[in-house]
Amino acid sequence: MSDSSSRLSLIAAIGAIVVAVGGGIYFGRGPESSLPQPSAIVESVEETVVVHVSGAVRNPGLVSLPIPARIADAVEAAGGASDEADIGALNLAGPLRDGEQIVVPAYGESRDLDDGGVDLNRATATRLAELHGIGPVLAERIVAFREEHGPFEAIEDLLDVPGIGEAKLVLLRPGVSAP
Repeated sequence: MSDSSSRLSLIAAIGAIVVAVGGGIYFGRGPESSLPQPSAIVESVEETVVVHVSGAVRNPGLVSLPIPARIADAVEAAGGASDEADIGALNLAGPLRDGEQIVVPAYGESRDLDDGGVDLNRATATRLAELHGIGPVLAERIVAFREEHGPFEAIEDLLDVPGIGEAKLVLLRPGVSAP
């Protein structure tokens, strides 16, 4: 066999190897195919909120829901309201905050907190109107403010509600609560 013929065969063999390896890599059958693809490395992280649902629900406990979620979603995730539930005592449209507890009262149970305060973030306008110094109009303003600006972070946030000043806040402070 001549030198040029040997070189030609060697070049053809090397070319065949290069084509085979390149084709294997290109079509996902080569050494690179064992590496994870970028889409497999990056996991889809969905934002969630975890809340504790208790009281008159079928399956009380912790529930995890995608954001944005509402109180109605949390009650449903806990198996739904039981037959004794006074579901009208809750603002089912209220947004959930991570780590909060949703207590679904039974008919006849107090809707107030253990310390005697009315929760500003859950109370209905009717319940707020029962407080000393709050009538139906101001109670509606409080609910409207809460729905527009989100939950009250502190009792002092009531000062941002039109019609509530320092004197009214002093009257309300013992009867209300906010986180």
